[in-house]
Amino acid sequence: MKQEVYFDNSATTRTRSEVIKVMVDVMDKYYGNPSSLHKKGIEAEKMVREARNRVALALHCKEDEIVFTSGGTESNNLAIKGAAYSSRRRGNHIITTAIEHPSVLNTVKQLEEQGFYTDYLKVDKNGIIDLEELRNKINDKTVLVSIMMVNNEIGSVQPIKDAVMIAKKLNPGIIFHVDAVQAFGKLDINLNELDIDLLSISAHKIYGPKGIGALFIRRGVKIKPLFGGGGQEKGLRSGTENTPGIIGLGKAVEILEKDREKASEYMNKLKVALYNGIKTNLPESILNGPEPGSEYSAPHILNISFDGIKGEVLVHFLEEYGIYVSTGSACSSRHSSSSHVLKALGVKGTKLDGAIRFSFSPYNTMEEVDYTLEKITKVVKELRTIIRR
Repeated sequence: MKQEVYFDNSATTRTRSEVIKVMVDVMDKYYGNPSSLHKKGIEAEKMVREARNRVALALHCKEDEIVFTSGGTESNNLAIKGAAYSSRRRGNHIITTAIEHPSVLNTVKQLEEQGFYTDYLKVDKNGIIDLEELRNKINDKTVLVSIMMVNNEIGSVQPIKDAVMIAKKLNPGIIFHVDAVQAFGKLDINLNELDIDLLSISAHKIYGPKGIGALFIRRGVKIKPLFGGGGQEKGLRSGTENTPGIIGLGKAVEILEKDREKASEYMNKLKVALYNGIKTNLPESILNGPEPGSEYSAPHILNISFDGIKGEVLVHFLEEYGIYVSTGSACSSRHSSSSHVLKALGVKGTKLDGAIRFSFSPYNTMEEVDYTLEKITKVVKELRTIIRR
């Protein structure tokens, strides 16, 4: 019997019912502008403050270090451009990696057109940077380092703590930004223990609504706003607050933090089971990224190449069985260009075109893993038979 199996949680997650309920309540009952001085405005402002505090508690930072944005892309843009513009007098050198999300890479390219220059750190076959290369790239003109915590296509976990220590030791003035969109809610992020200056998160990756995110800005770090307006969010993100979205984010974080560690362990169990099953049933398949279960492997992302079979074709065949997966980043999957992440790993040719990303959530089940394994084995073998004729 056809099921519906959603293994594309890195693209977006299903919004929790509790989140939807509280957002509807806000739109229906607490619809005041948080900047208004009357009772309706004060009610809304109080709820925004409570949501801000929940995010801060989850990240182990201070409430006034959280700025709400429209999501991960805006957070990354505000962090990178804001830091670069505010530091221009000190230097014009940026360091990032070859496997960042397009919202980082394209933002850095825009800055290059304005006189900044960038070094892109290479990664090994597991998608991990070389800390020695980072050490060698830092100079007295380096103003910003931006390294994602978890890669959105292959799930590689970067050694952020070591990278920050190296950067700050060699150039204490460096602003260090981390794109934590795929890490938040899966890994333990303690900003009391990490000397990160800026960190981006997004609600729709953690069972919250689309169109809302946040940027952590450590006290004392100066960045320039990207646009002017009424001065909301300490002048860094002007515009009337998206109150329902903010409250939805706060509720999603509140729920998530109650069982984050248990949920991560469960997702990793699903990931390892699917990987082992594919490896057994389809031994010619190739893992892209770190070995599942290793310290450099996030619990929720698995990327596999099925050599000789187009990833797009496999995606649509699996969809016929109600199984939803992707070929990579949702921001670039509709474009014909191959994955820049897999290219950076050294993946080539038909292996590059045959990659599929599975990404898990606590809503998924082991029965869904078994069903997916059965169908993907069937589909891949059938397609190989057709191709070899």
